[in-house]
Amino acid sequence: MAISVRLLSDLDQQRRHLGTARAVRRLLPEPESWLDVATGDADFPETARRLFPYTSFDGTDPTPRVTHAQAAELVEQAYVGPLTHPHIARAVRSRYDVVTMLRTPASREELRAAVTALRPSGLLLLEAPGPHWAGVCSELESQGCVLVPPKHPLLDRLTKTRRLIARRAPAAPL
Repeated sequence: MAISVRLLSDLDQQRRHLGTARAVRRLLPEPESWLDVATGDADFPETARRLFPYTSFDGTDPTPRVTHAQAAELVEQAYVGPLTHPHIARAVRSRYDVVTMLRTPASREELRAAVTALRPSGLLLLEAPGPHWAGVCSELESQGCVLVPPKHPLLDRLTKTRRLIARRAPAAPL
């Protein structure tokens, strides 16, 4: 019984990851570079690569699991530590077309670091439980991000965890 429950859980996670990747594809069909924050074993990049075979996926994680994911070629660049670590923050600054955070940001600093990792007009996709939604939205707007309306707003409100996509402000013209 435990095996079938685990398989169902794995399939459910893959479906969720594919849905997340599809949400990006409708806005940005072919991103060049993608950073998955708190990637762990890089389950999300592994699944998203089905839709984005030419995208370079990188990952951060506070544990060395991300280096194992890099050795398995699930991510190209692995950063061990929090996204807010000065060394990591400098390395990823304005580097990515897409940044995913499939969990609630640990702090405002982490959310700011995720936005900073985006190129101008890049997409930040995160998932947050309902109670954190308003704070995350207002923080992103204060950083000049534009919130992208959900494709299915009613379905999004019915789930415990809501998906949010924000676009970083484009670069100012010279």
